[in-house]
Amino acid sequence: MRKSKVLQRIRQSEVIRTCVIGHYIPAYVCHAARAGFDCIWLDLEHRAMTIHQVQALMAFSHLYDIDIMLRPPTLEKTGLYRYLEDGAAGLLIPHVSTAEKAEMLVDAVKFPPIGDRGIDNAGLDADFHIHDADEYAQWANRETFLCVQIETPEGVKNVDAIARVEGVDMIFVGPGDLGLRLRQTGEMTLDEAWETVATACKTHGVAFGGPTLSMEEMQKRRDMGAQLLVNSSEFSSWSTSLRNDIGQFNELT
Repeated sequence: MRKSKVLQRIRQSEVIRTCVIGHYIPAYVCHAARAGFDCIWLDLEHRAMTIHQVQALMAFSHLYDIDIMLRPPTLEKTGLYRYLEDGAAGLLIPHVSTAEKAEMLVDAVKFPPIGDRGIDNAGLDADFHIHDADEYAQWANRETFLCVQIETPEGVKNVDAIARVEGVDMIFVGPGDLGLRLRQTGEMTLDEAWETVATACKTHGVAFGGPTLSMEEMQKRRDMGAQLLVNSSEFSSWSTSLRNDIGQFNELT
């Protein structure tokens, strides 16, 4: 059973170097690992893949020793922990605005005594049933993680209570949805929301972070204490590269 690079970085108070994938590209997993990333955020909230494609990507992540933080399209309990059984290092759950929802998620993805996850011990995460069940459950609670997204003003207001929930390993500021809602309500700025999250996480010893695409943004959030920094995706890389490459045609004589 592999050790999570994300959790190792958290425990050492280091930056978690994270990129994003939303399409079935096995080679991306290999190249992200070779480039030195710790974690790939696999987005299934807004992107669709078959379960076998997802399983293959997670198998490649074990082969190349890089964490996959999977954002699932479901909150159904067995659906969540099946992704962990298939090899995800952690789950990123969108729209967590209350401590009660955070507690529900811990119940689903952590084994007793922390949660109430069902045990199988026969998936990729357990090396297909070669480990003692108690050893496996202890490993899973220690080496898989739950990251919850703050994406609403309500979530910002409740972030202190959310960060207090045992089993929540990380909090993720979602600037897209949160920014949209804050612009409509005018309750606070996005920077103020980040500050509120940072304060709660520091108080309760919980790691936090979010998308930080520019170097300026990365440094700004790191100075606040953020560890999970996301600065790359296959979508933006393709888009930027294609725009740059088409320019070469304009230089032809």
